[in-house]
Amino acid sequence: MRANRRFLRAAGIAGGMLLLIWMAAAQSPHAITLEPEDHAYALPVDRGSAALWQTLQKLHTRASLMMVTAHPDDEDGGALAYYSRGQGARVALLTLNRGESGANVMSPDFFDALGLVRTQELLAAGRYYGVQQYFTTVINFGFSKTKEETEEKWTHDRVLAEVVKLVRMNRPLVLSSVFVGGVTDGHGNHAVAGQMAQEAFRAAADPNMFPEQIRAGLRPWQPLKVYARVPFARITEKGIYDYASHSWHPARIYDYVQKEWLNAPITSNVEVAGGQYDSLLGQSYVQVAREGLGFQKSQNGGTGVPPAGGLNTPYHRFGSQVPAQEKEQSFFDGIDTSLPGIADLAREGDAAFLRDGLRRINETVERALAEFSAQQPDKITPLLAAGLQATNTLVTQVRSSGLSAAAKLDIEHELAIKQVQFNQALAQSLGVSLLATVTTDAEPRGPMAMFMGTPETFQVAIPGQQFAVRVHVANQSGTPVTLEGVTLTSPEAESWTTVPAGPTRAALAGQQSFDARFRVRVPENARYTRPYFTRPDIQQPYYDLANPTYQNRPLAPYPLSAWAEFSYHGVTLRVGQVVQTVKRVTGPGQEVEPLVVGPAVSVAMIPSAGIVPLDAKSFPVTVNLHSNVKGHAQGAVRLDLPSGWRSTPASATFETVRDGEERSVSFEVTAARVEEKPYQITAVAEYGGREYKEGYRTVGYPGLRPYHLYRPASLKTTGVNVKLASGLRVGYVEGSGDEVPQALENLGVKVHFLTSEELARGDLRTCDVIVLGVRAYAVRQDLITHNGRLLEYVNQGGVAVVQYNTPEYDHNFGPYPYKMGPDPEEVTDEASKIDLLAPQNPVFQWPNRITAADFQGWVAERGSKFLETWDPRYEALLETHDAEQPPQKGGLLYARYGKGVYIYNAYAFYRQLPEGVPGAYRLFANLLSLPKNPQVGGR
Repeated sequence: MRANRRFLRAAGIAGGMLLLIWMAAAQSPHAITLEPEDHAYALPVDRGSAALWQTLQKLHTRASLMMVTAHPDDEDGGALAYYSRGQGARVALLTLNRGESGANVMSPDFFDALGLVRTQELLAAGRYYGVQQYFTTVINFGFSKTKEETEEKWTHDRVLAEVVKLVRMNRPLVLSSVFVGGVTDGHGNHAVAGQMAQEAFRAAADPNMFPEQIRAGLRPWQPLKVYARVPFARITEKGIYDYASHSWHPARIYDYVQKEWLNAPITSNVEVAGGQYDSLLGQSYVQVAREGLGFQKSQNGGTGVPPAGGLNTPYHRFGSQVPAQEKEQSFFDGIDTSLPGIADLAREGDAAFLRDGLRRINETVERALAEFSAQQPDKITPLLAAGLQATNTLVTQVRSSGLSAAAKLDIEHELAIKQVQFNQALAQSLGVSLLATVTTDAEPRGPMAMFMGTPETFQVAIPGQQFAVRVHVANQSGTPVTLEGVTLTSPEAESWTTVPAGPTRAALAGQQSFDARFRVRVPENARYTRPYFTRPDIQQPYYDLANPTYQNRPLAPYPLSAWAEFSYHGVTLRVGQVVQTVKRVTGPGQEVEPLVVGPAVSVAMIPSAGIVPLDAKSFPVTVNLHSNVKGHAQGAVRLDLPSGWRSTPASATFETVRDGEERSVSFEVTAARVEEKPYQITAVAEYGGREYKEGYRTVGYPGLRPYHLYRPASLKTTGVNVKLASGLRVGYVEGSGDEVPQALENLGVKVHFLTSEELARGDLRTCDVIVLGVRAYAVRQDLITHNGRLLEYVNQGGVAVVQYNTPEYDHNFGPYPYKMGPDPEEVTDEASKIDLLAPQNPVFQWPNRITAADFQGWVAERGSKFLETWDPRYEALLETHDAEQPPQKGGLLYARYGKGVYIYNAYAFYRQLPEGVPGAYRLFANLLSLPKNPQVGGR
């Protein structure tokens, strides 16, 4: 952003390498670059004197660490917080993928939408860890049982190149992982993460590895040590138990640094004391980290904070470039992590000036540490100003020195981080703060205004819109400062208009504040706030980059930021924040979130994928329109149809009267002929002389920052020879993250969602079939309480279909005994061979004749949570398995119970139906049709 770069040059902060590093906060103790904070308020552990003390610790060291993991929630948060908050290290977290194929108990978001949810969850957690965060472009394609499968899909060099790039950018002294790169890791993605951490230890230093990175301006970098957490794996006389493949392997672990096998269990060289208590934070580092981990709810509903007490985590050292003892106290034993140690990067040439300058800066920091007062943080402000001035001077000296170009880059990289840390420390010691919000033209006044909070605002800006921004700046210390100016910054490639509506400068005595107001106009070419990464379909195991500028960032930056620049004792300091919007939600109250840019009209097809039965005369299509227009809007919507198809109406008008209002337009589509092939229908909305052919859905759940996932306003459908018994009354017990009911509309089924009252006392016989949703037994206590009524319903002639459920179902809820087990089997290969064990069973006979061909074209996985054993009164209908996995027959079980039928199903219909997989629809149609199947008896 324009103004930010001007400041970097003025302050003497290095360009080049520095500009490749992100994820800083305006006043965060963990900042390494000067970027606007995108949260309106700091965490309690990052406020006031606690924040200042942590920043002083960081100023006193050059220790740096990067941890490499596979998915969000894999990280060792206790170790990250210990080194970042307790030891002052600069800590980065590199997560290979965004967890796109995990479970979701919090919202109906799956695949790429879930990836955005888990990204936001990890960003929320990372604030507690105190880290900068990075991602690669590979995708969690599903549960992976082997490292080899993961490498086949991702390719080894794709992942290694991205990890090496980030090591060269971030330049950590130590690399670590929570995984070792073998069968002990419990997931193929995990094993690759462990392997990459070790391989990058050597590869990042080799200029012959990925030389295109060197040509682009990066420099080789040699971390000095690499560690991995000692595995938890069970080791017996049989060897190591692999929890991913449920098999035993030789008790050994491969060392990718030394390229040799090690006997397991491997030694613990370091015990990370994450359970150590920090009196200023009021918690142990593990407790702080677990508060953050609690934001990662999608996989398990949320975690808790452990009780106080020591908790050490063992790590094994796989490689070291410095002499190291067998037992160490820290990852950094044997490494000069002192501030003067930066001089070691000079390598050759006259570095006396550098050592002398670093010594003086270090003495200033040590004085500040010694004179720090939690009650009077501004007592050390003059020392911090002197430290920043000395650092700025040293940067200038380095640039004009006779040191080699490579040495200058390395040294400036470290000094630039110190400049940012001094900036943060100055802001923290002075208690200067900034809050930038969209505002109304007439703000509340009078004695009650202070109790009402910031007025509610719109949430999404659109191209061409004009609005006001208020920037509230406060000096909360007793030390006067001069506010040199308040500015708004926007993307360089876009012509935003930001005009001050009054003064932007002020002299701020102690305990004074100042408001600057701006009139803002969004340019017509403003980009929407959206992921910079995308893929054409969920089968591609990596993202394409819509905007490579942001590669490896968690998300693209928000569009509009406010900066306040202060002068104090001859130095300049800046604080910045992304401009926020405000809304009020009953219960939580005021919620403040970053301003985003979106379309005037968001258009979506409901659903976006499905099937059309071959015998369908016509079928309905719904177009959902969401208006971001600030006031009245009127337009028209039509469908782009395959040749020979038509819609009724051909076009429809829509009208909204306020921002955020939605309208649904229904069309009846008629096809002269439907064939067994794919088709696409696209909705086109016209408003204000423009066409809109895409829209967004807001992913996430209450308590998590929302984000917008964009998709074309298209329905991808396929002609399918599928039949369904007529007149079916389908009851549905909704679970979590389940889009099956909407998908069933492709079959003409309108499900009735059973309420808790109906499960308890209603007449369930009004339903021909009752379907239990995904993970229903994990989230529906009422289902567990009244499970006996469900079984009685089956006994009297009903049909119950139990979809994918987790081990919460492992309590014999069926009519006859069964066992799922604590670690149930999964079949991850979506193309695994299928055997019909009972081809004459009614499930396969009517109204659609099911064959192995119906299992072609499945996506993501075959199924999960196969039963381990079952009463012989259940009939196993299918068998499938992954390579080297025992046959799995517990995925589709059929049982007659009284007059009815009970089905247990582990096959992933909840993934197949929303994606429009033809064979999955044919088989599910047969399950729904069982009540009227002639072989069953009919109802």
